[in-house]
Amino acid sequence: MLKQHEEFIQNLIKKIKDDERFVGVLAGGSMRTNTMDQFSDLDLILVYDPTFKTDIMMNRLQIVGEFGHLLSGFTGEHVGEPRLLIGLYHGPLHVDFKFVTIEEIKDGVEKPVVVWQRNSSLEQLLNEIKFSYPSPDLQWIEDRFWVWIHYGATKLGRGELFEVISLLSFVREAVIGPLILMQHNSLPNGVRKIERHAPELIEELGKTIALHEKESCYNAIKHTISLYVNLRRGYESDIQIKSEAQQVSIKYLEKVYEEM
Repeated sequence: MLKQHEEFIQNLIKKIKDDERFVGVLAGGSMRTNTMDQFSDLDLILVYDPTFKTDIMMNRLQIVGEFGHLLSGFTGEHVGEPRLLIGLYHGPLHVDFKFVTIEEIKDGVEKPVVVWQRNSSLEQLLNEIKFSYPSPDLQWIEDRFWVWIHYGATKLGRGELFEVISLLSFVREAVIGPLILMQHNSLPNGVRKIERHAPELIEELGKTIALHEKESCYNAIKHTISLYVNLRRGYESDIQIKSEAQQVSIKYLEKVYEEM
């Protein structure tokens, strides 16, 4: 762990161990896997006694403000996680805090490491829970992929290229990246660290990135389709292929391109 991260952790422990509301501090992310570098943020889970839930949730910003020189902080409703508080500290240092009760620990997808605990019951609980990172729903993807391609083609035809670029970014994050990472026995977490896990596919993945030009957007859609179909071959027998939707969407994309 780097000095800046270590100093923050030690100061946090010093503050929180005297707060009876908290029973432990856990860590996920790169701290969990011991892969931290100078660009790493901290992913911390603050475990509290449910008796103090209302007090904790109302005063989270004040609580994290005691751990260091907090420049700015906000809650995580934008990612569907109101228990999350994201903070930027002087340094600068980015820290994600998740406030959970002991009962809510089991909702996690990865087993965190214990940074500090008031007693050994927290670690014992972690050892009893079977954590499992969710895999992509392959049928869910296939049911939607060709609808997204048609949508992209309509925006291309209308000249709404920023909309096309946004769609391609979403598909790369929600579909292509996770499928590549899963194929490489890595956590299917968007496109996180994909350069490290799948270096042989980076050139192909790069072709799904479009410039604000019609030709570039068309080519990026085509490469996205090609990459998806190639990745899908690994599990086609396990899902219902939407062959007609695929044919119609691709045909429509080509028609739009011809009329540009």
